[in-house]
Amino acid sequence: MPLTPRPAADRIEASVQIRRPPAEVFAFYRDLRNLPRFLGDVTAVAQLGGRMYRWTIQGPFGVRAAWLIRLTEERRDALIRYETVGLPGLKTVWEIRFSPGAEPGCAEVHETMSLPLGRLGRAGLALIGKSPRAEVSANLRRLKQLLETGRVTDLSFAAPGKFSRA
Repeated sequence: MPLTPRPAADRIEASVQIRRPPAEVFAFYRDLRNLPRFLGDVTAVAQLGGRMYRWTIQGPFGVRAAWLIRLTEERRDALIRYETVGLPGLKTVWEIRFSPGAEPGCAEVHETMSLPLGRLGRAGLALIGKSPRAEVSANLRRLKQLLETGRVTDLSFAAPGKFSRA
């Protein structure tokens, strides 16, 4: 299912270069159970069957919530697209593209996140201390750190205590 075009106010984009081949980065990311290792608020991912997953997140003020996520499209070594399951007008859509980086053996990872409710949705998130643009960038930095060094040191926009410095 193609990504439904949304106004630019609804989309957040960020990219990162990772010193690993695109196929390796894709394979790591495609195993969605790896996401809690670098996403700042996702604490668990469980596959429910087929292309459905339950993500547990730790939100502001320590509140835990679960979201149903559906994998909607996948192109080996190139694209992963997934979205929240629920009311169509409140759907969040992620598109992760993988391509060769500027240097041999490197990958470029480009994430586009389409938010519901545009500026209103962003304003609501800002009221509870969440900045989607900063979070997307921090998540990609942590993915880079994890794949290049084996550990996460960037604690920005992560649930308190999620990533230990130990």
